[in-house]
Amino acid sequence: MSDQHKAALAEGRTQGRAVRRYLEALEAHKPKRGRKRTAESMTKQLERIETELETADPLKRLQLIQQRLDLQAELAAADDKVDLAALEAEFVSAAGPYGSRKGISYDAWRELGVPAATLRSAGITRGA
Repeated sequence: MSDQHKAALAEGRTQGRAVRRYLEALEAHKPKRGRKRTAESMTKQLERIETELETADPLKRLQLIQQRLDLQAELAAADDKVDLAALEAEFVSAAGPYGSRKGISYDAWRELGVPAATLRSAGITRGA
């Protein structure tokens, strides 16, 4: 395998990684319907669960324990801040060549939730 071929493979992996990280961050931070859950409301709910656990029957206790685990995981995830701007910058530099090589259309990017302005910055247009 030539050095040129190895470099092309490495570049493809780098582009794929940048695209994947940005798309995963977009999906993880997609606005959800309904009222926003705050750390304070989740903490109150955890306190309520702890008091209910004391008197709950085994089946209800099982459900409460799962709710507690879910809330704790959600609180921990809320603490992890993602630098979406940095991921977007990497995406913008990688998405054009990556999309061309893989045959990904503008409409496919948009359906996945990539903003039109981001695609424009990446050089991906409707006609491309």
